[in-house]
Amino acid sequence: MTTESGEHGEYGEYGGNGGNGTHGGDADVRRDGLERINPPHLAPPTGFSHAVRAASGTMVFLAGQTALDGSGRIVGDGIVEQFERALTNLLEVASAAGAGPADLAKLTVFAVDVADYRRHARELGQVWKRLAGGDYPAMAVIGATRLWDEAALVEIEGIAVVS
Repeated sequence: MTTESGEHGEYGEYGGNGGNGTHGGDADVRRDGLERINPPHLAPPTGFSHAVRAASGTMVFLAGQTALDGSGRIVGDGIVEQFERALTNLLEVASAAGAGPADLAKLTVFAVDVADYRRHARELGQVWKRLAGGDYPAMAVIGATRLWDEAALVEIEGIAVVS
């Protein structure tokens, strides 16, 4: 069995390394039970992992979270503020289910203005690092015409794997 795991260096706006991953062969599973896979022949990941494989554990499906406060109102005027609140809400739900940020295997971000999301990628990455750390899940950003809450600019849903 040959494996190569390690850092990929600093890439892109998120300022992260895309997480540790494998370059081929069978992979070493990290202590969190998730294996982040980033093949070297693909473009370097920027703020996400190309794939995350769960070695074992229980999957927790996290419903989409927006920037709702405790009274049910959207808070935050811009994408960065709303992303921070939505991610905070998602992490609180994950915690209630026994999952931490490193247990996040897959996230989908729905944004009503993908260009605005991209313009603020560095700031969004800083929010991610402050709240969730340096392990990135498999992730996609999808443009949406509108979200359930009309004032919402972003919604985040995910899957976590806990042991």
